[in-house]
Amino acid sequence: MRLYRWVLSVATALLVCVPMSAQAAGTLDKIKASKTLSLGYRQASVPFSFAGNDQQPWGYSVDLCTSVAAAIGKKLGLDDLKLKWVPVTPETRIGKVVAGEIDLECGSTTSSLSRMQEVDFSLPIFVDGGSYLSPSAAGIKRLKDLAGKKVAVAVGTTTEQSLVEALRKNGVSANLVKVADHQQGIDAMKAGRADAYASDRALLIGLALDSGNQDTWSLGSDMFSYEPYALMLRRNDADFRLVVNRELARLSRSGEINTIHARWFGVLGKPEARLESLYFLNGLPE
Repeated sequence: MRLYRWVLSVATALLVCVPMSAQAAGTLDKIKASKTLSLGYRQASVPFSFAGNDQQPWGYSVDLCTSVAAAIGKKLGLDDLKLKWVPVTPETRIGKVVAGEIDLECGSTTSSLSRMQEVDFSLPIFVDGGSYLSPSAAGIKRLKDLAGKKVAVAVGTTTEQSLVEALRKNGVSANLVKVADHQQGIDAMKAGRADAYASDRALLIGLALDSGNQDTWSLGSDMFSYEPYALMLRRNDADFRLVVNRELARLSRSGEINTIHARWFGVLGKPEARLESLYFLNGLPE
C-alpha cells in the first residue's frame, strides 16, 4: 500500500510538471499563434535603445532585435510578423519579461548572475563599464573627486550597486541621488540637484553627444565595473533562445555586426579590443 501511494504521488507530480514545462518553453508557439513579437525598448538609452524624433525605437540594440525578428519570422514562416514595441525602464524591464508582456528586451541591460535567477540572456551584445559624467566646470576627473558630491544614479541598474561598492572600496563618501532613467540624471545635473551622473561609459558618451553641446560635459577617466550587455528573455525557453543566439552569431560571423556598430558608434571609431574579441567569440559555427 505504501509503495502504491509513493508511485501515485510521483506520477501526479510528473503530470503537474509537464504542462508547466511546456508553457515555459512556448514563446515561439505564442509568437506563431499571435503573429506578433513583443519587444521591449528604452526611451532614453542612447545610442543603444531610444525613442527618436518620430517617437519610434532606434539604436544599436534595436537594430539587433530587428534582425532577430526577421530570423524568427523566417523560421516560423510568417511573412507578416508584427513587431509590438513596448517601452520599459530599469525598474520595469525584468518584470515585463517575467510576466510575458515582452518576449525580448532590446536595451542596455547587463547580464548578471543574480538576474539569471529571474530571466535568461542571449549571447552578449556589448561590453562596457561604469563611469560618471559631470558638468565641465565641476572639475570631477577621478572617482575620488566625487567625495562630498551629489551623484545621480538610475534605480534598478547594476551601476547603482557597483557605484556604492566602488565608493566604499576607495573610501569616498558621496550622496546618491536616485533617478528613474538617464534623462532624469541629466536633468538633475542641469538643475543643480546633482554634481554628476553615474552610468555605463558608452551610455554617458551617447548622452553627451545627444545633448548637442559636448563641451558642457566632462567624462570620468576611470571605470569602476564590468558590464556585459545582452538581450533579455524568459527563463527555460531553450528553443527561443537558440533562434536569438543563432542570428546574433550569424551577424558576428558575417561581419554585419561591424556595420551596425559603425552606424551607432562610428564617431568613437572602431570597436575596442574587448568588444572585437566579443564579436569574434560570438561567431559560433553552425
